[in-house]
Amino acid sequence: MGGLEGRADVIHYKEDNKRFNYRIVGVCTRNGHVLLHRAITDDFWALPGGRAELLEYSPDTLRREMKEELDVEVNVGRLLWISENFFTVEEDAWHELSLYYLFDFPVGHQYYTSAEFHGIEDDGRLLFKWYPVSELANTRLFPTFLRESLACLPTSPVHILHRDED
Repeated sequence: MGGLEGRADVIHYKEDNKRFNYRIVGVCTRNGHVLLHRAITDDFWALPGGRAELLEYSPDTLRREMKEELDVEVNVGRLLWISENFFTVEEDAWHELSLYYLFDFPVGHQYYTSAEFHGIEDDGRLLFKWYPVSELANTRLFPTFLRESLACLPTSPVHILHRDED
């Protein structure tokens, strides 16, 4: 029998080696760069965000995650992508539903002037970095559709059906 895994209030389900995850993701850009993050032990990058809690609006999830990870109140903008992504990690097959929103920090915030910085959650084990959008094609960034899609953000929400094989 499957069920919620980890924190009972986040939307994540596991049954045998199959997992479902509902993730809210933030896209923050400045001067031809996009903000990426990774755990210091990982060999790949992702956009910041996290799992939604039950009964939580998706923009509120992004605000909560940025407050937890960076201790900053962010401004959440428009929805860019709705993504259904399938991928495998070790023996687990993942089905991840993600909503991607534009966001920004308060005007003049210190995170706009730091090339890279550590998050405050988990003893600073999250590394954040402003990455040149022009170099994403050769970057280990997941989901892989972002390597090209971040170069030209849509003007209205786009539904992405994607399978990561990388």
